[in-house]
Amino acid sequence: MTDNSPIAPLPVREKFMTEPGLGAGNFLQYALRHNPNLDAPLVYDHRLDERGHVALRGYSLRELAEIRDQYARWYWSNGVRPGEPVALYIAEGLQPILHFLALTALGAIPTLVNDAMPVTTARRYLDHVGVAGVVADDPRLIGATYRPGQQRPRFIVPSAEIRAHDPESGELPEQYPYRHTADEVVALIHSSGTTGTPKSTQVAHHQFWVGKETRMVRFPAEPGDRLLSLMPHTHAGGLSYLLTTILLGLPTLTMGDWRRSAVEPVMEAFQPTMVASFPRTFVQLATGELPVKAAAKVHTWFNTGDGAHYGHIRRLVGLGERPVGLIQPWLLPKGEAGTGALPGSRFIDGLGSSEMGMALFGQVTTPESDRDDRCVGLPVEVVEKAAVLDDDGNEVPDGTVGYLAVKTPTRTPGYWNDPALTKSFELAGYWLTGDVALRKPDGRFYHLDRTADVIHTADGPVYSLPVEEVLIADCAELVQDCAVVAVPGPSGDGHLPVAVIRPQTNSPLSDPKEILDAANRQLEAAELRSLAAVFIAESEADYPTGPTGKVLKRELRTRYASALTGGSAR
Repeated sequence: MTDNSPIAPLPVREKFMTEPGLGAGNFLQYALRHNPNLDAPLVYDHRLDERGHVALRGYSLRELAEIRDQYARWYWSNGVRPGEPVALYIAEGLQPILHFLALTALGAIPTLVNDAMPVTTARRYLDHVGVAGVVADDPRLIGATYRPGQQRPRFIVPSAEIRAHDPESGELPEQYPYRHTADEVVALIHSSGTTGTPKSTQVAHHQFWVGKETRMVRFPAEPGDRLLSLMPHTHAGGLSYLLTTILLGLPTLTMGDWRRSAVEPVMEAFQPTMVASFPRTFVQLATGELPVKAAAKVHTWFNTGDGAHYGHIRRLVGLGERPVGLIQPWLLPKGEAGTGALPGSRFIDGLGSSEMGMALFGQVTTPESDRDDRCVGLPVEVVEKAAVLDDDGNEVPDGTVGYLAVKTPTRTPGYWNDPALTKSFELAGYWLTGDVALRKPDGRFYHLDRTADVIHTADGPVYSLPVEEVLIADCAELVQDCAVVAVPGPSGDGHLPVAVIRPQTNSPLSDPKEILDAANRQLEAAELRSLAAVFIAESEADYPTGPTGKVLKRELRTRYASALTGGSAR
């Protein structure tokens, strides 16, 4: 252990694996109680100084607790009580973490809202949840959606008011921090909301911790390890990494801005050994000239949510270096640690969701790995059963496409205020993940599509993700990123696949017909269905994304609905 390191000693981390009361609502308290390194910088944020240089600021466990208590005094003084949902409609980064810690210490329920969510959508969502109050960076926006006489939350206040609260002003409850029971809800996480009011996934105290215990000994936490988290902390993935790193005492910098222009200089200043993100940042980092200096010390890239594409992964794993003794990731069956330093890094692709509670499938790619498109690997140890089901809930034979389903104690207790919606995702004792997949005889699973994105042609279903893999990996000189979607065919008897592509800056081809021909040659070689058309996204507006950076395929389907039937794209 290096001097002034916040990393918890191994016996402490092993103790966390068996603590019966530890969970998503009190992990900071356990770290404060057992990690002796209370004053070493642990959680970082950053700013640009007057010369435009990145300046880092680290907060120790003791400082995190002081800020948590400061915020909790404000909330308690303003009537927030256990079990009440309170909306956090603030920018990503360190602030959502601090509010989360304060509210859970009171037994309240942080209702985390991505600040990129349109204000009208956010208002509908908060009304559905029934929040007691709203904390926003600019409360005028959400406040203006309420007309005189309409029922409002008890308070709608600027986040600056809570940050400026006198740390000594106000009382804390007699029982503080709050003691959660295993089944109590500790947070609400929303879906993207691309089809209406977002779904509100419940996170429970024990449910969100179970399955993560092995990370205490199988997540890299050696002297010198540092994590850059680009995961939105209004998402279950961001909370999951936060919980893990605070218990480990692993130095972590959280960022709200996921764009490469902002991320790369911070990486150069912080020199992380690990980077956690949704695919959106990895796409940008893998595009154009590689960030060699920024990624010099990276040994592991963590992706969760939707699976990343091999065409992007293969470029990133050429960066960095894997040190001697790099431990086996928790997403793989327990094995031996590495024995020697190797050039390049590893990409850990985890398939998970807020509803699943964590990444439940994992695939690790290194420079030595063979290409295996859409493989998400084996289910992790906490999964009691993973299966591919038909419409009636029966398991289908290996190699047959069906609905991906899991039985696991990590799954959400359900959707807030919506038992009917919860029931719709349950089938034959399983939780339906919303994905289409197949399993091979060796037990590995392959993720082919989201159920809503399957292209139903007259000749049968076409799955968009394997097609995208080929376009990104095998047409790399032409395609930076792409989305394959269904549009009505000209004959009126089914849909056809089309691709909306973001072209490479120096693409040798610019005519959509020439790109289509090149793409279809590669798809034919891969024995996949050819495309009916290619459309070029010439601006960000042509390639719409949601609050988490995920391309909005629903909008693309609407935009190009008449493109093959004589109309024009809207």
